[in-house]
Amino acid sequence: MRAEDVRQHLTTPLTSPAYAPTVPRFTDREYLSVVYRTDPDALRAVVPEPLRTGEPLVRFEVMKMGDVSGYGPYTEAGQAIPVSFGGEHGEYLHAMYLDNFPATASGREVSAYPKVLGSPSLTVDSGALVGTLDHGRLRVATATMGYKHHELDRREARAQITVPTFMLKTIPGYDGSPRVQELVRTRITDVTVKEAWTGPARLQLFQHVLAPLADLPVLEVVSASHILTDLTLSGVEPVHDYLKGAAS
Repeated sequence: MRAEDVRQHLTTPLTSPAYAPTVPRFTDREYLSVVYRTDPDALRAVVPEPLRTGEPLVRFEVMKMGDVSGYGPYTEAGQAIPVSFGGEHGEYLHAMYLDNFPATASGREVSAYPKVLGSPSLTVDSGALVGTLDHGRLRVATATMGYKHHELDRREARAQITVPTFMLKTIPGYDGSPRVQELVRTRITDVTVKEAWTGPARLQLFQHVLAPLADLPVLEVVSASHILTDLTLSGVEPVHDYLKGAAS
C-alpha cells in the first residue's frame, strides 16, 4: 500500500476499520434524564479547569438509539455536569457507557467522548420507565420515572438536549506523557423533538471501582424528562490546550 493511500485511512486496523467513515444521524433517539443534586466538593474534584461549576447538579441519562447510520441501534448511559466556560453555559460529559464497540471507538478517536463499554438498558415496566446500567455482572445505576405522566414543552425539551457540551481529549505519546490534551466543545444540531414528557423520578447509584458513578452521590432528585428525538452530532472544536496552558 502506497504512503499516500495510508494517509487516507483515519482509523485502525488499517484494512478493517473499527467504525464507518460517516457522520451519524440518530433516528428515534430516546432519552431518560434524571437531574440530581450532589456534593459540591465531589463535583469540583472531577471537573477540570478552566470549566467552572455552579449549582451542584448532575444529569444521569440513559439513551436508547433506535437507529444510527453506520452503527445501528445501541444504548448508552452516563453522567453530565452543568458547567460554564468563558461565560457560556453547557455541560461537561463526565462518563459514558455503551454496548456498541464501533460507536465507542469512534466517539473516543474522532471526537473526545469519554466512552467505555458497559451494559445499559431502557425499558418500560409496570407503568415506570426504567433505565439501568450494569458493569460486567454488577448493577451500578437504576433510574425510574413515571411513564408519560405529564407532557413537557417541546421547546424546553429541545433546549435540554442542545446545550453545548465540553469534553477532555487526551492522547498519550509513546513515552507515556500526553501528546494531545485539549478541552473541546460540540453540540447537537438538526433536532426534531417527537415526544417530550416529565414526571416523578428516583435514582440509585451503586459503588463500583471501575464505574464510579456513585462518587457523585444522589442527595436530591431535582427533575426528570423522557424525550424522543431525531438529531445529528456536530464535530468538535478545541477551546483550551492544556499543554500550552491557553485557550485554542
